[in-house]
Amino acid sequence: MGLTYASQWFSQLSSLTLTRLSSSSFHSFSLFNRNYTQRKVITNFSPKRQLQRPTFKTMASSTQVADATAKQDKITAPYGSWKSPITADVVSGASKRLGGIAVDDHGHLFWVESRPSESGRAVLVREADKPGEEPTDITPKEFAVRTTAQEYGGGAFTISGDTVIYSNYKDQRLYKQSIKSKDSSPVPLTPDYGGPVVSYADGVFDLRFNRFVTVMEDRRVSSTNSTTTIVAVGLSDKSIQEPKVLVSGNDFYAFPRIDPKGERIAWIEWGHPNMPWDKTELWVGYISENGDVHNRICVAGCDPTLVESPTEPKWSSKGELFFITDRKSGFWNLYKWIESVNEVQAIYSLDAEFSTPLWVFGINSYELIQNNEGKNLIACSYRQNGRSFLGILDDVQSSLSLLDIPFTDINHITSWNHCLYVEGASAVHPSSVAKVNLDEYGSKVVDFKIIWSSSPDSLKYKSYFSLPELIEFPTEVPGQNAYAYFYPPSNPIYQASQEEKPPLLLKSHGGPTSETRGILNLSIQYWTSRGWAFVDVNYGGSTGYGREYRERLLNKWGIVDVNDCCSCGKFLVDNGKVDRERLCITGGSAGGYTTLAALAFKETFKAGASLYGVSASS
Repeated sequence: MGLTYASQWFSQLSSLTLTRLSSSSFHSFSLFNRNYTQRKVITNFSPKRQLQRPTFKTMASSTQVADATAKQDKITAPYGSWKSPITADVVSGASKRLGGIAVDDHGHLFWVESRPSESGRAVLVREADKPGEEPTDITPKEFAVRTTAQEYGGGAFTISGDTVIYSNYKDQRLYKQSIKSKDSSPVPLTPDYGGPVVSYADGVFDLRFNRFVTVMEDRRVSSTNSTTTIVAVGLSDKSIQEPKVLVSGNDFYAFPRIDPKGERIAWIEWGHPNMPWDKTELWVGYISENGDVHNRICVAGCDPTLVESPTEPKWSSKGELFFITDRKSGFWNLYKWIESVNEVQAIYSLDAEFSTPLWVFGINSYELIQNNEGKNLIACSYRQNGRSFLGILDDVQSSLSLLDIPFTDINHITSWNHCLYVEGASAVHPSSVAKVNLDEYGSKVVDFKIIWSSSPDSLKYKSYFSLPELIEFPTEVPGQNAYAYFYPPSNPIYQASQEEKPPLLLKSHGGPTSETRGILNLSIQYWTSRGWAFVDVNYGGSTGYGREYRERLLNKWGIVDVNDCCSCGKFLVDNGKVDRERLCITGGSAGGYTTLAALAFKETFKAGASLYGVSASS
């Protein structure tokens, strides 16, 4: 969404006078200016699982608003009319986006950030050498570090030694560049095909053969039916050669990972009609003397009696293969491959998700580390009951020790020399990267320091922040509950009369197999600081709650998600949190489709806004 459009959307929708929509017609996209357009919903629909009693749980200790004495000095005004410094311009221009983190051999942290001030250009940045100094841009101004592989990208750069290899956004070619100096020039590694028709992602260095092994998506023959393979790109200074295909034959590939000796390669593959959270396969191939892959073995995902989606393979320094899969328990847990008998062994079992859906390349949910005693440990993150946890797993003793850090949401971690770099956030921290120093045993946090923040200026609005409450509410299916984050109105200057209930804006996330998280988001605080209540729903079909919850949406998109959103709105009304007559809904992409379907077929919401929602004209 462009900055101008985003500002218009926030400003116009916030001033909307709520009007009832007829469920017999379909209204979308132009709610803010009342130019309703007749639409027809795509109906290709038709439920499943269970949990516990409805609850409210605050995600952080309440620092919002003030105590009873301060309330007496507040201005009393209707909900929705409060003034706030969190403007549409602040929201749309506040945050940089993170595109991955890495650490070089010297312990320097690197990250890719997308900058609104540069039209979203993605830049590789190295952390400052000394406190008080500025980080260093590595990427020249005419380049941008971003891949369009499989549309959503990710895994656009890899660092080894003093060299970075990355995908350049404009032409999608791979380039290598020295990271010693910001003045070094990128050198192309892949052919120029006359346009961005071949993309690369998720690559690793193969030191044995002086090459770069990566996923390649080729759209030269067809842009709608591309060919994906795992290829090797030579790193010599000789002429540029066509990449050499190592693995092919399936529809999609991810996570090519080479063992420390360069003798084996592991990868994930899957084919239509499966999505990578439905069913994937983990393979290992042996690398011959001439660099070809042969003697392939399926490690996980090929047993017809098991439905699983293995992900994130990783070799230890001893050559052991670790990975994550959701076999049997339905939750993504850590496993290890026993090569001698081609069997897999569970390392630690927990009803929690140790990985996330493979929407983008480059996911890194765990790291293999060593403590001072030489013991191998696994630093890992997982999600359970609506929040993330960071822990150290001893795979020999099968024990898990939690690390105490302020983040309640963790996306990626990487490690170096008794410290972890964690990409995370919380209800009062925007998306950030923190350095977490561990003790000599690797079991406790001795220091926590934020190195990078997506929106450092956002904290000046802290007194306006509404903290999310994790709620569990009943769905239309008896015994089944769903989840959401509820944000009550919050403003240090204003209050409403005790007789009034606030209007509600309910958000339906995209995907639809995605997950909303209870973290600081100024686009939510925009509404709550003006006297709106806001609820972010993880309807049945969302990730983060296991396979059974995720599969509630199979063949029922447009039914389960819509019903759960309506049930959430009714739950908040019944608990006295919001005004029944002022319920609104919004969402983008798949969430936009949910918005349109809810307005067309249900009577719960008075108004809504679909942003780039899935729809079809008649």
